Amino acid sequence: MTITSAMPKAKERKRRTRTKRVSSLPAIKLSQLPPSHIDLRQPLKAVLVCEYCKTWCPITGMQGKVQKLVPHHTGTAGVADAIRCRGSNRRIEFDMTIPEWCQALADAVKEASSRQATAVLPKAFSPQTDRTLRARTERTPAGRVADWNAVLPRVADADKNRLTMPVGDVPTEDPAVPLKPPDVAAHEQRQRELGKRYAQSNPATTGA
Repeated sequence: MTITSAMPKAKERKRRTRTKRVSSLPAIKLSQLPPSHIDLRQPLKAVLVCEYCKTWCPITGMQGKVQKLVPHHTGTAGVADAIRCRGSNRRIEFDMTIPEWCQALADAVKEASSRQATAVLPKAFSPQTDRTLRARTERTPAGRVADWNAVLPRVADADKNRLTMPVGDVPTEDPAVPLKPPDVAAHEQRQRELGKRYAQSNPATTGA
């Protein structure tokens, strides 16, 4: 396709802020933010974490007079509702240079790496407990069998003593348990009456 002078030609886009709107919120000073919330490795594509939505947002107007956060929403694009974040168009004050930011970031990383969790020291055992635990770890199966065989005589003595009846085990004050009913004739008569009642209530059993 031949290009002629009559065809329209795209003009070069000016590097300026797309909108002149500026948020009424106070300007964000880079020195007041954690160094890890700022990324100035590519100055023309600088980003920082928005104070309200906690997401990384580009800074627009890097070659202009006013630098501010680009308009953005609080939700995920294409998923959540399009709600404009309060941090949109908020002005940025570059009160620190890129070398100063690099040094602050390096210091923060060094400080974080130097932090170590406090080691929890185990509670000291008593000498007797320490000896018992050491002996338990050093015992072998053969040693356990030998220890058990050494204890068996004492176990047998304990069982023997447990079976021995103490002196005065038979109660002397309580009456003896009767082995026969006081009136044998009345008891037998009562048993015969109960047998008749059972036979009357269960005729099938008596017929068999």
